[in-house]
Amino acid sequence: MNDHAVTLTNAERVRVAANQRPRDAASMMILDRRAAKPRILMGKRHPGHKFMPGKYVFPGGRLDPGDRRMAATGALAQICEDRLLKRTVRPSIGKARALALAAIRETFEETGLLFGSADYGAPESPPAGSWAAFAGHGIYPDLSAVSYVARAITPPRRPKRFDTRFFTVDASAVGKRIENVVGPDSELVDLVWVDFDEAKALDLPTITKVIIQEVEARIAGGFAPWLPVPFYWERNGHFVREEL
Repeated sequence: MNDHAVTLTNAERVRVAANQRPRDAASMMILDRRAAKPRILMGKRHPGHKFMPGKYVFPGGRLDPGDRRMAATGALAQICEDRLLKRTVRPSIGKARALALAAIRETFEETGLLFGSADYGAPESPPAGSWAAFAGHGIYPDLSAVSYVARAITPPRRPKRFDTRFFTVDASAVGKRIENVVGPDSELVDLVWVDFDEAKALDLPTITKVIIQEVEARIAGGFAPWLPVPFYWERNGHFVREEL
């Protein structure tokens, strides 16, 4: 095998990155609104990560096949489901549900927080891996506790691209917490509860700051379910903001 077959030139890397299809992903903003100033949970990514090292983010990651098969209690609000189906290739209720479950699963993996209910015992026959571990704690993920609040697609020419749906969940909806998940050798090395002003002062990816501002405005507007869901993507080198 010659060197060209295994080593890309800079021009080829740019071309590959520009044409890379974004992967479906989900992210969760956890809200604590008990005090006068609402707070959100932010996690600091490990400095060794190639993607956004050392940045503060919401828990999240890409959609997994098991997210389509995991049992859950409750259901997404109809308006959230409808908006998840908009501007989507091959939209389906199953995919909308799976995206919300992905946000719950990623939150469990990265923070040890299980959002759901212990009232129904352990889910039967969960998918292997993280969902089996989740079910092993006797918690059913609860889709009725989750709200869909934003969507953003990573611009072209990036080494990794995601089509991320952002959800919120209230901190009171946690069914169980597993300790010692976050640490120096974990995906997130620190977790902090911060108000919106404190959050915006952290070292954030640009889109994370934008979503924080969007949710802050949503709360100021009463967090009504009919408020629009912003959708950010890039056209001709400029961000476009649509409303779903």
